[in-house]
Formats: sequence, structure tokens, C-alpha cells
Amino acid sequence: MADRGDRPIRTGPERIRKLAQAALNADVTVEQVDTILEGLSETLEDLNHSTGNLDATLERFNETINQINELAPRLHDVVDRMEGVVARVERIVEMGESVISPLAATEQVVRGAIDRVRRTAGLQ
Repeated sequence: MADRGDRPIRTGPERIRKLAQAALNADVTVEQVDTILEGLSETLEDLNHSTGNLDATLERFNETINQINELAPRLHDVVDRMEGVVARVERIVEMGESVISPLAATEQVVRGAIDRVRRTAGLQ
């Protein structure tokens, strides 16, 4: 046996009390661990449910991304056609401006001449 030094020797009833207290402490600890495990079990069930919802959401997101990927080439074609339309409209506008430009200059010359005639005739 080991040397117990200056510690007092326990009697039988003291040992039984210590052992009973240790057993009660162990029982409380087991109850606490059991409560924690029950809470953890509920949390894991909720997490499993959330993971299932996340999987469904990710599947829908993936389908949406695939639809966008399929739509992109068609949108590119539409943009190309719109750019062609805009280029043609710009050419038409340029032609209209070049046709109108001499008419506008002629109009200004005629107005100027008419104004001079009015001033000369005293009609103004």
C-alpha cells in the first residue's frame, strides 16, 4: 500500500458517503449528457431537413443557370440583329441629312432675299 502521509484514515461510513456522493454526481452528469444528446439529436434532424431544402434550392438554381446559358446565344443573335437595324437607321438618317442640307441652305438664301426685298420695298 502507498504511504498516506498525514491524511486521516476514513472510516467505513465516510467511504460509503463519498461513494454515494460520487454515484449521485455521476448520475447527474449522465442526465446532463443525455439532455445534451437529445438536444443534439433534434438539432441534427433540423439540419438534415435544412440540408434537404438547400439541395432542392440548389437544383432549382442550377436549372435556372442552365436556362440562362441556353438563352444567351439567342440573346446574342437578337443583339446582332438590333445592331444591324441601328446601322441601317443611321445610314438613312445620314442620307436624309445630306438631302435636307441643300434645301435648308436654299431656304435660308430665299428667306434672306425676300427679307431684303421687303426692306427695300418698305413692307416691313
